[in-house]
Amino acid sequence: MEEEEPGIVIAGAGHAGGSAAAFLRQYGWKGPIILIGEEALLPYQRPPLSKAWLKREATADNLALRPERFYTQHRIATRLGTRVTAIDRAARRLALSDGTTLPYSRLILATGASPRRLGLPGEALSGVLALRTAADADALAGVLGPGRRLAIIGGGYIGLEVAASARALGASAVVIEREPRVLARVAGHALSGFLEARHRAEGVELLLEAAVETIEGEAGAAAAVRLVDGRRIPCDAVLVGIGAVPNDALAAACGLEAGGGITVDLAARTSDPLIHAIGDCTRRPLPLYGREARLESVPNAIEQAKQAAADICGRPPPVPEVPWFWSDQYDLRLQIAGLAFDPAEAVVRGEPESGSFAVFHLAADHRVLAVEAVNAPADFMAGRILVSKQRQVAPQLLHDAALPLKDLAI
Repeated sequence: MEEEEPGIVIAGAGHAGGSAAAFLRQYGWKGPIILIGEEALLPYQRPPLSKAWLKREATADNLALRPERFYTQHRIATRLGTRVTAIDRAARRLALSDGTTLPYSRLILATGASPRRLGLPGEALSGVLALRTAADADALAGVLGPGRRLAIIGGGYIGLEVAASARALGASAVVIEREPRVLARVAGHALSGFLEARHRAEGVELLLEAAVETIEGEAGAAAAVRLVDGRRIPCDAVLVGIGAVPNDALAAACGLEAGGGITVDLAARTSDPLIHAIGDCTRRPLPLYGREARLESVPNAIEQAKQAAADICGRPPPVPEVPWFWSDQYDLRLQIAGLAFDPAEAVVRGEPESGSFAVFHLAADHRVLAVEAVNAPADFMAGRILVSKQRQVAPQLLHDAALPLKDLAI
């Protein structure tokens, strides 16, 4: 059997891995590229899974990052339905789940993250679901509809997006959150309060400061969620949306620096100069904030894909970006730029009652750390610039909705 020519192997065919393959060709890499994906699907967008895909408003073609012909035309080999099981760094060889091995000249780890598990009785029952893949979304769609009740454990973005989709499909939804407010880890009080009010107005039941004790079943299927305080929440299915854990075990097993994500630098390089890592599986520097963190977002996946491809191809590194995120719920478009680490003050610009407003989070010296915008794209765009420039802005100026933010952002 003829030995395959070593090339760049990308372990993971999600948004990060698929983007890395495309950027490598765009930046001039001429050698072999092999994209390995655990799912049987070519790289696709995951954000619509909790929204348009769940509501059957999108097709597989809509979700695909690029058409199948793209990979053929750009000589990107794909090995789908398989995964890397071990890395031999000394031999530069990978073991695959199909029993074969594969050499590499450079390796990009884009292994993503996996849904965090509850670790409680009843989690293995039929009808206890997570949402990470298209198959997960199909399973979830199958239990929603008029007359059905979905219990959602976790009041983060996934939980709230699915609650909104469930209501659109005619199902009832109850969100169970152990913190005093939704989005407690990722958003400020003003945005949390606004979303709580909107979800309740749409008929979603929110149970805050509620801890789950067990999931109860009937005939092997989930039938209710039992809370620590004794309350029993009857349901037809349960969605567990309590965050995700990085898939960094493969990296750790071969001796790469990892812990709460694969440690990388601003070129997406790991502790091995021949191995890069990108996307949800990484823990990366955040120069604007003087710390490291793990970011789960499409913009981060694309930025790190650019970093890795540029480094491998010997191109100048891309300009560092401000971290940003988005979420769609009902007719609300949420856009968040920056990270509100240790803010000293939050300034609300606009009227939340109008459905269009922004919240600016400031450091003690009035530097803009982050902006959360609801149906306010201009404030979001201006806020991104203010964050990137670490601009200091007096709170009264931000609060004055009559003052164009673009004047402050220039």
